[in-house]
Amino acid sequence: GLGDVPGHKDLRGQRRMLWGSDVYGYDASTDPLYKNIPFFIGLHHDRAYGIFFDNSFRSSFDFGEERSSVASFWAQGGEMNFYFMDGPKVADVVSSYSRLTGVPELPPLWALGFHQCKWSYKSEDEVMEIASGFKSLEIPCDAIYVDIDYMDGFRCFTWNSAGDAYPNPKRMTDALARDGIKTVAIIDPGIKIDSEYHVYQSGIENDVFCRRMDGPLLKGSVWPGPCHFPDFTSEKARDWWADLFPPFIEESGLAGIWTDMNEPAVFNEDKTFPRDVRHDYDGHPCSHRKAHNVYGMQMSRATQEGLRRAAPDRRPFVITRSAYAGTQRYSSAWTGDIQSTWEHLKIGNGQCQRLSLSGYSFVGT
Repeated sequence: GLGDVPGHKDLRGQRRMLWGSDVYGYDASTDPLYKNIPFFIGLHHDRAYGIFFDNSFRSSFDFGEERSSVASFWAQGGEMNFYFMDGPKVADVVSSYSRLTGVPELPPLWALGFHQCKWSYKSEDEVMEIASGFKSLEIPCDAIYVDIDYMDGFRCFTWNSAGDAYPNPKRMTDALARDGIKTVAIIDPGIKIDSEYHVYQSGIENDVFCRRMDGPLLKGSVWPGPCHFPDFTSEKARDWWADLFPPFIEESGLAGIWTDMNEPAVFNEDKTFPRDVRHDYDGHPCSHRKAHNVYGMQMSRATQEGLRRAAPDRRPFVITRSAYAGTQRYSSAWTGDIQSTWEHLKIGNGQCQRLSLSGYSFVGT
């Protein structure tokens, strides 16, 4: 259980923390990681059971590190609500957990194929060269992902049309589609502070950005520089975000969206939002201490709705880096920012199995 915890599936003798964290190039001992799924499966006299700790605060799980015969869990706030699921088989436990937190929707058929992603392709020509290489080598490829360099100055929902970068994204995605390749683009939560930028203007007008406890808007630096961040725990903010997708998808011909940096990650000492950021939490205001671990989940929720509005007749495809229990209803997932090494391939294999046992069956690395 516990989501994308790396290492062996047997966690006896270990203590693990759940607090969404941006950890590029992690290894088998890194803790915590991107996803926070407070659910684990245990075996007692060959009978399986599961416990889902329904608490989104920073939490810890001790599987006998402190006392070898005792498993314990706790959180830095909130209530001690948990669900106990009896087996007797592991499959029975996972089934009970999935009925409680939800199951993935049927994905588009192409999403079950081979996906190519890297950081990053700086131009349309580079993307087409990669696609041509797969074709000439007879290597299957069903989707190509474009990272942040497709954007105009890392501004979300824009394309860099300068020079030979991405002058005509629809032409590119149509050409790829003719070869059976779908295009997926990255979107981050950070919205560049720029009075000439239409998404920023709209966000300010609709008052959807996170605020500090004493009132001012949260400001944090990520790829575009200083940014504001939508409060995805607010229904109004999710609705605003979803409305950004129809024109973006129509002009570009994208088939899916890749949500990143949604732990949420910020380029500061703590690598995330300050604890005094306030969140709407669907009408139950709280601090970031409670909302942190569900931020990525709610971004995925809003993004899925955006794709529904953009293409009502198609199954939406979203893939996320950060997740909480239940995110499988809105998005697939990948195991985060790994390196192209045999060691990371080995780690990713185990993470995909662990995520599947945590109710998250549509995952990759």
